Order: sequence, then C-alpha cells, then structure tokens
Amino acid sequence: MARAKVLRGLVLAMGYACVAIGLFHVLLGNASIPGAESAGATIDSLGRFFGAIFAGYGLAWLWAARQSPIPAAAVRVLTGVFLLGALGRLLSLAVDGWPHDFQVALGVLELVLSPLLFWLADAEEKALRGRVTQAVPQSP
Repeated sequence: MARAKVLRGLVLAMGYACVAIGLFHVLLGNASIPGAESAGATIDSLGRFFGAIFAGYGLAWLWAARQSPIPAAAVRVLTGVFLLGALGRLLSLAVDGWPHDFQVALGVLELVLSPLLFWLADAEEKALRGRVTQAVPQSP
C-alpha cells in the first residue's frame, strides 16, 4: 500500500510540475530558459510551442492520477517519454558539451525518477488485486 501512495504522489507531482513548467515557458519564452534570453524569435517560438506540448504532457499525468487504479501502462508510456527527454539531454551533452547547471540538475532528476516510476508503475493495480484476493472467500 505504501508503494501505491508513493506512486499516486509522484504521478500528481509530475502532472502539476509539467503543467506549471509548460505554462511558464509559454508565457515567458526565452526568458524561461537559463542562458537563452537573447536567442531570438525562432528559438522563442520553438520554446513556447514546446512549452504548450509539455503542459499537455502534464495534463496526461494528471489524467492518469485521476484513474483508479492508476493505469500502469499509462505510467510506463509517460515515464518512457520522460526518460527519452533525459537521453536527449545526454546526447546534447555528448554533442555540444555541458549546459547550464540548472539543466544538468534537471537531467539528473529525470534519470533518477525514471527507474523509480517504472518500478512503481503497477503499484496501485497490484494493491487493488491484493484487496480483491483477500475479499474473495476461499472455498472448502
């Protein structure tokens, strides 16, 4: 049951954080990205567009959090997208070098949270199956 509570808390946190971060990027454009304040209109447009997509990604996390139980398949897909973003950061590091320290911290967070979310993905489904099994009377 503790794993199920941790899963629910993380899924909600992911949803709210992604929606907030996405809207922050939509509203502030280049100013929301450390070191990109003077990147120009093309990067500003791209950042605002991806901010909207990220807010939508957060809404998908919130949708998953509203289900009972939280669907493991949805958590795995959303976590896979999250991990792909972290791998993109690693590719960028290999190609272009170290980004701003804040981006490094985000990458570490993404690499740490992804395995945890994969591990917890079916926690509520398992907890529900356990309760159903206990409620079913055993035949003689």
